[in-house]
Amino acid sequence: MKSLRVISLLMEYPTAELMEAQDELKSLVASMNLKGKQRDALLAFVEQRTSGDLMDWQSEYDALFERGRSLSLLLFEHVHGESRDRGQAMVDLMNQYQQAGLAIDANELPDYLPLYLEFLSTQGPDNARAGLQEVEHILGLLAARLKERDSNYAALFEALLHWCGDRVNIEQIREQVAGEARDDTPEALDKVWEEEAVTFGPDAQAEGCNVQYRPESGQRRDQEQILNLMEPQPVKNRQEA
Repeated sequence: MKSLRVISLLMEYPTAELMEAQDELKSLVASMNLKGKQRDALLAFVEQRTSGDLMDWQSEYDALFERGRSLSLLLFEHVHGESRDRGQAMVDLMNQYQQAGLAIDANELPDYLPLYLEFLSTQGPDNARAGLQEVEHILGLLAARLKERDSNYAALFEALLHWCGDRVNIEQIREQVAGEARDDTPEALDKVWEEEAVTFGPDAQAEGCNVQYRPESGQRRDQEQILNLMEPQPVKNRQEA
């Protein structure tokens, strides 16, 4: 599915090369299997982002996805947090990638969402949809949180939810996130640094694996994707914070 590859690229850290590909990106988005409103929102995203200032785009990207955990693009951040279960989940996912014939050539974590989308884009339509459905509750949460912050990045996640079959009740999730405490404020970030524990030993290596996988052109397309994800961890409501 070429469409997943496009969303993966748009979800990555912004680059000059991405901005230079505006016309190609708009052409690809125009051909996507989306509802008219969703396609228009995605086209507007590409137009606005690739026509603006790169440094402004990069700064906003950092503010959204690199501060706090509520908008993390690491899938297991929303499932396991910093628990030891996350380390085992990473190992399991790496094993699944390897069994599918993926090559290790850089240093990203295996649960990085753009990487997962790139992987699914090589697996054929049925397996790609099944793989998206495994994480649809996380996609819905991120879409709702981005909408709450008036970010047009929500359009990327709404497109993914459409390809999942629109099974998530996004309005219900929006009601849930409307009462969340922000975790990207200076005070919230300071609290995280104070509470963060340092881990030593074998578990530290498992939880901090720094490997990236890229699909090879000849890899299998019949690999089933079973992530066995649990429900994402909610952010505390304002009254509980």
